[in-house]
Amino acid sequence: MKRTAFIMTILAFLFTGCLRLYAVSVTDPMLLMQRGNTFYNEGNYDSAMAAYDQVIRDGYASADLYYNLGNTYFKLKKIPKAILYYEKAYKLDPSDEDIRHNLALANTMIVDRIETLPDLFYKVWWNAFYGMLSADAWAWVSVVMMMLTLIMALLYFTASSVLLRKTGFFSGLVFLLGMVVTMALASQKYYYTRQVNEAIVFMPTINAKSSPTVNSVDLFVLHEGTKVYLIDAVGSWHKIRIANGSVGWLPSEAIEGI
Repeated sequence: MKRTAFIMTILAFLFTGCLRLYAVSVTDPMLLMQRGNTFYNEGNYDSAMAAYDQVIRDGYASADLYYNLGNTYFKLKKIPKAILYYEKAYKLDPSDEDIRHNLALANTMIVDRIETLPDLFYKVWWNAFYGMLSADAWAWVSVVMMMLTLIMALLYFTASSVLLRKTGFFSGLVFLLGMVVTMALASQKYYYTRQVNEAIVFMPTINAKSSPTVNSVDLFVLHEGTKVYLIDAVGSWHKIRIANGSVGWLPSEAIEGI
């Protein structure tokens, strides 16, 4: 009798352990991502969407995750949602060609065709340089710069040749400056990815208002899928700017932040 009770206790313990392992595996983000990818490849887009959404609800975020979810919404012909997640992916990794291509493709499928104000040449150059790498990549570059700075400092203090010491000193200054700049870029990019300064319109048609009230003057019309820039917020209203520089107010329920 005692032996039977002991065996039952062991079996119960093993069963409980298996349930815990199963629960952990089901909610593992990498496993969910793989399941989502499998569903997507099989053409089961609703299940893929559910798997990717679960990963996001669990608090995980990555450019690949947002890109996959954007592709899923695109296949489901939910273009505003596809644009939203392509924008989220682009925000994390602006250097990815696939993300840029699919975002541009999705933007051809919305109603609004807003002409973008041209930037000054130096701003275009800076944005191109700034967008070359993600926050993590800039952080790794700063680590490499720091290591090179230390190597040059070691060369300066240990070299017997004057030429080598000069090389170590001036090269060290260059690498030190590079480290400071890339650290600043990584920090700025990390801060940018955590801020919600842009949004996508999610109403079929909405009038931008002159002030944050329903009865204010209509300024211009926007349609779902259009990207807006968030300037200010008052109560349940957001002050927005569109690509051509026009400014107005939209109710918060009409947009979703990137």
